[in-house]
Amino acid sequence: MSTARDTVTVRVPGSTSNCGAGFDTLGLALSVYNRVILTRAAGTVPQPERPADGRAQEMVAETAALFFRTAGLAPAGFRYRIEGEVPAARGLGSSVTVIAGVLAGLDALHGTGWSRHQLVAAVTLLEGHPDNASAGILGGFCVSRCDPVSGAYVDTVRIAVPADLAFVVASPSTELLTKESRGVLPATLPYFDAVKSINSAAYFTAALATGDFEKLRAAAGDFMHEPYRLPKIPGAREAIAAGVAAGAFTGWLSGSGSSVLCVCVQGQAAQVLSAMREAFAGKSVASGARVLAADNAGLRLD
Repeated sequence: MSTARDTVTVRVPGSTSNCGAGFDTLGLALSVYNRVILTRAAGTVPQPERPADGRAQEMVAETAALFFRTAGLAPAGFRYRIEGEVPAARGLGSSVTVIAGVLAGLDALHGTGWSRHQLVAAVTLLEGHPDNASAGILGGFCVSRCDPVSGAYVDTVRIAVPADLAFVVASPSTELLTKESRGVLPATLPYFDAVKSINSAAYFTAALATGDFEKLRAAAGDFMHEPYRLPKIPGAREAIAAGVAAGAFTGWLSGSGSSVLCVCVQGQAAQVLSAMREAFAGKSVASGARVLAADNAGLRLD
């Protein structure tokens, strides 16, 4: 047990997941953050300090219920505020920033002393996959493993990412919920599409792990989800292609979208960003773009 607090602020980085073909397995934390502020309060239910949409309130309530149930504690009230820069429903792990922030905040308020492994396992249980969960909590580039039978989180191999890599994210104005995006995926895949995706995911991971970033060129080809999701996002495929043409090593659909991301050296980030924005504009799609670095620290209590 650790020392309990009366109020706590948890900073959680956003993340990109799948990284091309690493579906529900690969995640990478990015230098964009949400903060979740929790304060003890009377009662037994979470209370938003500011008006919150129904989706966020439901997420916080579900997360709190899991925490108290898992910790073996009676439900206790708290006030919460969520603020920061991670856009919702854009494929940048916004739900993980909220869920992980609430779990870590409640752990601090009640002094239960959960490990980061426990936090990732709990977030995975709620999210259904560990890619954003491991990246947001542990930081860096994360290769996560779940039990193939139960689906329970097992462990993560984490790799620090150097600061000279830039991650250029272009986000169209359209929201895309993960649950909705999963609805376009096929029930089965052609055998050799699965083989090609396994090859891509393994090669991408090896290139990033060894630091041989030139090998990232054409390493993120995916045949499991991008062929079905990218056509639903006008300008997305063109934005990735434009970023690569402007000097990026590679690019992919971030999570389930709608953001797309390209990886390059910092010195080429501005031209890659400009090319990606112009590609969306060419399809009459408004977009916001930013240059990010990897976050190797993960979740942090301030």
